[in-house]
Amino acid sequence: GNLSFLDICYTTSSVPLILDSFLTPRKTMSFSVCFGQMFLSFAMGATECVLLGMMAFDRYVAICSPLRYPMVMRKAAYVPMAAGSWAAGITNSVVQTSQAVRLPFCGDNVINHFTCEILAVLKLACADISINMISMGVANVVFLGVPVLFISVSYIFILTTILRMPSAKGRKKAFSTCSAHLTVVVIFYGTILFMYGKPKSKDPRGAGKQDLSDKLTSLFYGVVTPML
Repeated sequence: GNLSFLDICYTTSSVPLILDSFLTPRKTMSFSVCFGQMFLSFAMGATECVLLGMMAFDRYVAICSPLRYPMVMRKAAYVPMAAGSWAAGITNSVVQTSQAVRLPFCGDNVINHFTCEILAVLKLACADISINMISMGVANVVFLGVPVLFISVSYIFILTTILRMPSAKGRKKAFSTCSAHLTVVVIFYGTILFMYGKPKSKDPRGAGKQDLSDKLTSLFYGVVTPML
């Protein structure tokens, strides 16, 4: 339920702008609207990173300790897990957006992207953005590295448990329980890691190709994953 609500908010904050950018070339928007959209998409993305990690733990308990599931995943456990995911995502978005909004911007301020994506906006700043990049690097470790490690360990235990099941029907049922979550995890984290984890090209000739790949990548984690 949390993931569904989150994806509705995520797509609502970005997809209309993406469609409008196709229909209205060189559309203008105010700084407040741009940074508002940046805040929402960043908050939803960071929250989803943590929430998918929490869901991996839910799958782990369901398959590896099914008899203890009602006791472990009771309301006193899953409500703080969900609330903590939202709190962490929103806090990270407040930090990143507040740092970006304080930067001076000059020139024509044309964003080479479908939406006000933070990396595309930072390229327009007329000041040193090293603090912003360090802050985003730390956030990448916390919101990408830690959840991916947590999910990987969870699924190692899950796969070990499934392979030990004597019944083929039981194995099939267990795999079907995880398949939807695992598919979203691979697409979402794969595209996010590619977007924010890859080294940036310093060659001007490669910058155009990198901008294009960033746009296409954002469509995967911003549109394809919520659709699934």
